[in-house]
Amino acid sequence: MKSMGLKSCQEKTHKYKHADQMHKTHDNLLDRNFRPTAPNQVWTGDVTYVRIKSGWCYLAVVLDLFARWVMGFSVSDSPDSALTTKALQMAYQTRLKPSGVLFHSDQGTHYTSKAYAESVSSCEGMKQSMSRKGNCWDNAPTERFFRSFKTEWMPKDGYEDIFEAKSAITDYIWGYYQSVRPHSFNDYLPPAEKERRYFNQNLLSGV
Repeated sequence: MKSMGLKSCQEKTHKYKHADQMHKTHDNLLDRNFRPTAPNQVWTGDVTYVRIKSGWCYLAVVLDLFARWVMGFSVSDSPDSALTTKALQMAYQTRLKPSGVLFHSDQGTHYTSKAYAESVSSCEGMKQSMSRKGNCWDNAPTERFFRSFKTEWMPKDGYEDIFEAKSAITDYIWGYYQSVRPHSFNDYLPPAEKERRYFNQNLLSGV
């Protein structure tokens, strides 16, 4: 690699501060079944850090595993339950309040808190599932999304401030990831196109 002028781009480790008191964990109901047969069956959520000049801000997302569609996201200067709740409620409203969704996340305090449990309870029939402690592979698709954003879009030195970060994240998700970026899981279709074909096929089958 040295002779060819190549450098390895590895993300630096980051430790989250504890923003909420522990409330309750849940069993791993998803069990790495990352291939639902339709939208709104399984959603996953996670939080990652985004570098800004003054330190860090935090991004929470909610992913529909069917097409890896990012339905909800939120950016804040604190990785707390307010951040994850806002992302979940955005997803719930965007999807027109579906019922019976399985929501999977890690065991971070922003997902185990009482405040987040109340947010989940407000979504009709939603059940919580959680990764085993310290096992990032139990939520691999969401981790993969964060890696894609950081390697494809985020500048190496991060953003000027949280406002620039929010703008860039919005541009990436809505302007590129959802409608342009091919995804190997979707047979190299963007999430929006995979969902469009699914719904068109179901409409035609009903005629």
